[in-house]
Amino acid sequence: MSSQLSTSPQVAVTREETQRRLDLRARAAGLIKPLDHYTLADRLEEKAASQGGHTFLIYGDQRLSYAEVDARANQVAHAALASGLKAGDVCGLAMENRPAFFHTWFGLTKIGVVVAFINTQVSGRALEHAIEATRARAVIVGEECAHNFAQTQGLTVPLWLMADAENPAQAQDLGCLDSCFAEQLEQAPRTALGPGLRAGITAEAPTLLIFTSGTTGLPKAAIYSHMRWLCSGDVMEVTIGATADDVFYCCLPLYHGAAATSVTSTALKAGAAILIRRKFSVSRFWQDVGTHGVTVCQYIGEICRYLLNQDGDPGAHRLRCMMGAGLTAESWRRWVERFGEMEIYEGWGSTEANTNLINVDNHIGSCGRVPDWSRTNFRLIRYDVESDTHLRDAQGRSIQCGPGEVGEGIGMIINHPEIGGGRFEGYTSKEASEQKILRDVFVKGDAYWRSGDLLRYDDEGYFYFVDRIGDTFRWKSENVSTQEVANALADYSGAELINIYGVQVPRHEGRAGMAAIVMQPGHCFDPDAFYALTDERVPRYAAPLFVRVSAAADMTSTFKLRKVDLQRQGYDPVNCADPLFVRDDRVASYRPYSAEVLAEAGLPPFEYQ
Repeated sequence: MSSQLSTSPQVAVTREETQRRLDLRARAAGLIKPLDHYTLADRLEEKAASQGGHTFLIYGDQRLSYAEVDARANQVAHAALASGLKAGDVCGLAMENRPAFFHTWFGLTKIGVVVAFINTQVSGRALEHAIEATRARAVIVGEECAHNFAQTQGLTVPLWLMADAENPAQAQDLGCLDSCFAEQLEQAPRTALGPGLRAGITAEAPTLLIFTSGTTGLPKAAIYSHMRWLCSGDVMEVTIGATADDVFYCCLPLYHGAAATSVTSTALKAGAAILIRRKFSVSRFWQDVGTHGVTVCQYIGEICRYLLNQDGDPGAHRLRCMMGAGLTAESWRRWVERFGEMEIYEGWGSTEANTNLINVDNHIGSCGRVPDWSRTNFRLIRYDVESDTHLRDAQGRSIQCGPGEVGEGIGMIINHPEIGGGRFEGYTSKEASEQKILRDVFVKGDAYWRSGDLLRYDDEGYFYFVDRIGDTFRWKSENVSTQEVANALADYSGAELINIYGVQVPRHEGRAGMAAIVMQPGHCFDPDAFYALTDERVPRYAAPLFVRVSAAADMTSTFKLRKVDLQRQGYDPVNCADPLFVRDDRVASYRPYSAEVLAEAGLPPFEYQ
């Protein structure tokens, strides 16, 4: 199914310039080799030596230079050594966005410790899982996260306190945290450590463990090497033309891949500044951007939608470029119309990906282009949604998609001692890593990383994200993309957000569409208007059969929608406290749920599987 929204291109960059940027990106990606003795810490120290007085971090009224951040990282390194950590150990880090996050992260890296970023929102079993999955020797806990650890029983690793004067914890929550590390940090010198502490560490060694979003269960810890982190900055510096004069806006949580990799690695490579926002704030966004001269911002599509829904004039700003994912074509147009022309680098990939796409020429709605298949390890292969299998030819090999065909994005796995690109570094779980590998794809013995994402491309080679495998469902012999339906209905008047998913209907094949809608304050769900919009925007088979009007959305802390519980509850009024509606084509509306309405629509009551 294709969205009926217009996706006509608005190309602001010439094809020659596009190719030049792609060539520069490719060269930048090959600068660091796997066996080079070069790490994240080396890059920080180089910048501190070459531009020590230049501002690196901006936080409230604080402006910390590269030399100051490096010195504070040295203190953390000395304290970590004194506390027993050594090269190769894993140390967890649970802390909100603030300068101490960077000092701690970089300080641990200076002594070769692998840093595991822990979600600041999790506690209980999810927190236990995070520590178990990373095999952390210790966890440095920001005082603002103390409550999560205090209410989690059975943790056996040392928990070291990192004070937070802005958000002091309750006394009863501090009992599980050891303050000795904080005391050692106060006494630690700011001098550099000897280079021998990480002398044996090469660029291909792990430096970070970053968890996936966990929209369908417990998240997996993806391995991130120094090489991949550094190359991310090398490539993006060239892609967006970053310089030391830029100010990056970091408003997404640092424990997530986007902020910790793309923003930080690019800013560090360019010698630019990073404005830190502890948590994303709709009301403060444009004020921050204007006051601090922000020029580059990392986004997730939901952030842009929140900002577009706000009234008021953002005022003068210097924002010249946005980089991220999830911006729909309609929101893209509205964004530049309202906030001014700027370059938007919409991309596709993931924390663990060994391949990616990025839109380098402002082609609205696209997540990137492949002008030459011989120069990328990315491929798109045919996938059957109904049978949940990849289609194969007579020889048993996968079939590449042509223009307009929807398939799964995959990346050829390359393991070569002198080539960094194309490696799949996997997860801490070998079993989870193996599940992401597809073998004997085009020739016997080859291996490809599976993205789990469905994409399509047009005749000019521009790619468009369609949906996650599993989110696309089949109804009335037609494939329905939840993402495309949600995008088509996103501007329903008064809606805060719309979450589309498929639910099982007894004695019917496939799944029927259902919408969970959160309305903005002061707005009520209008069933007639919603029906009219679905009738205008999407095919009849793709229109949601059921609607639940929710008070709030179930989202991850990085603004990704969870659907598993919604699918499980279905349209059962006993287990769903939200108002329910059923589509009725006879009256061109959605009617409040009742057994009679359900029967009149020819639908059976919901049954749990």
